[in-house]
Amino acid sequence: MTATLPRIVPAGLDGLIVRFGDILSEPANRAALAYRAAFDAEGVDGVAETATSLVSTFVRFAPGADPDAVQARAATLMDSRDWTEAALPAGRRLVRVPTLYGTDRAPQLAAAAEAAGLSDADAVSSLSSARLRVTAIGFAPGQPYLGTLGEEWDIPRLTDLAQVPAAALVVAVRQLVLFAQASPTGWRHVGQTRLQLFRPEADTPFVLRPGDEVTFASISENAFDDLPAGPDGGAEWEDIA
Repeated sequence: MTATLPRIVPAGLDGLIVRFGDILSEPANRAALAYRAAFDAEGVDGVAETATSLVSTFVRFAPGADPDAVQARAATLMDSRDWTEAALPAGRRLVRVPTLYGTDRAPQLAAAAEAAGLSDADAVSSLSSARLRVTAIGFAPGQPYLGTLGEEWDIPRLTDLAQVPAAALVVAVRQLVLFAQASPTGWRHVGQTRLQLFRPEADTPFVLRPGDEVTFASISENAFDDLPAGPDGGAEWEDIA
């Protein structure tokens, strides 16, 4: 970490951000996740909620809170250890999501493979064998960013947007995103799943959470058509911490 990291910066009038990096990296994401869990465990007065982004922890003040007191507690905890080497928080799961790559249901696989310098088959092998961390939830309710992939997948987002359906798996900048709902995107649509990520009627509406790990094993089109009905779409869950 550089001399200026970690650091605390204001987030408007009612919050602060504890930043552990300026670009996505495994240590910075680990630090953000571990710090948030530890801060929540402290039970700091005057805190309404916390959240993480790719490399930061956000703390929102409760109405009537003393911002200076909250920031002092945040700073003391921030300086208490090297968060880039901290253990990831408890409660994480491994989620195995069956995925159809390519075909007309994920039509940008070939273009993504070419951009990564891979054959279609090698691209599928690379993506389906990766075990990726949910680094953040964002853009849409319950929508995970997952990373990081190998350097060959440092391919740019497209400037021309294409519509993708819910549960689409897309790739760019060494990350995967699994779309929670239909949306236009400049990320390349390489796979299709049936996992329903946002379930507003459930006690826990967001199916995935930061720190979970996910694999996207390749299945055939026939197997995809035969996936069981229901919001899990054939996904399997395992507690890992």
